[in-house]
Amino acid sequence: MDVRHRCPRVTAVLVLVCCSLYTFAAGRLRGRGDSWPRRRDAVFWLAGATLVCSVAVPWNAYLPPFAGHMARHLGAGMAAPLLVVLARPVTLALRAVPVAVRRTLVSVTRSRLVAVLAFPPVAAVIDVGGLWLLYRARLPHGVHESPWLYVHLFAAGTLFTFSVLALDPLRHRAGLPLRAGTLLAAAATHAVLAKSLYVAGPPGTAYTAADLHLASQVMYYGGDVVEIGLALVMAHQWYRAQGRALTRGTGRERRQPGPPHPVIHTCIPRKAHLGNLGRTAVPPRDGR
Repeated sequence: MDVRHRCPRVTAVLVLVCCSLYTFAAGRLRGRGDSWPRRRDAVFWLAGATLVCSVAVPWNAYLPPFAGHMARHLGAGMAAPLLVVLARPVTLALRAVPVAVRRTLVSVTRSRLVAVLAFPPVAAVIDVGGLWLLYRARLPHGVHESPWLYVHLFAAGTLFTFSVLALDPLRHRAGLPLRAGTLLAAAATHAVLAKSLYVAGPPGTAYTAADLHLASQVMYYGGDVVEIGLALVMAHQWYRAQGRALTRGTGRERRQPGPPHPVIHTCIPRKAHLGNLGRTAVPPRDGR
């Protein structure tokens, strides 16, 4: 059987295994009394369903060839990575696995290689730069329909989303301004690429004009939806950070001692005091 036909089945099996492991780890965490929101379980299963639908659904039966490819690109390379990162699988693994495995994971997440790859500008170049290479370079025939292409799209999209949102622990977490600026630059570059595909398709391809127009619109507007979702998550992070800073500032103000109370000295005026010297009070006589 061709690899292209085996890809949906293999993807479905791998996704089912990963989702089952995630659910088992979350249940183990709750079983020992730790909290783990159930909505993250649902988000992870939704990510798996999105990835399977992106690969397994015959989009070419409903859309033109390049537009169908772009729908798979949008699901596997943008929507599914966002949902995966929102579920925080690395944090769950660090909390649920045994101590020996946890030490290995911590050493991996704190390694220099992961720090370089998870640096937002580097991750953006790998993700968006790979798209420019895919759609603007002359590649061998059949690359746009290769199953390994969607593996790359999912991995690069997950790396970019992981680095920009920084929800899971990292050795060096970039600041919010750098992450927001990287997201803005990547979104603009992605939009320019989508507009360029509206005019001309990838070199060496012969897609129709209607197919190119529809594919570029799917890439442009679908990418905007996912990027707005990323921006909303970052805005929520900023809001929570500002709230924590305000709470810490209020707590410090409450702990600081107030100014000392003024001491009021009561004294007799000097003139009145001297005028009363030598005078003896005469008690009143009886009957008066």
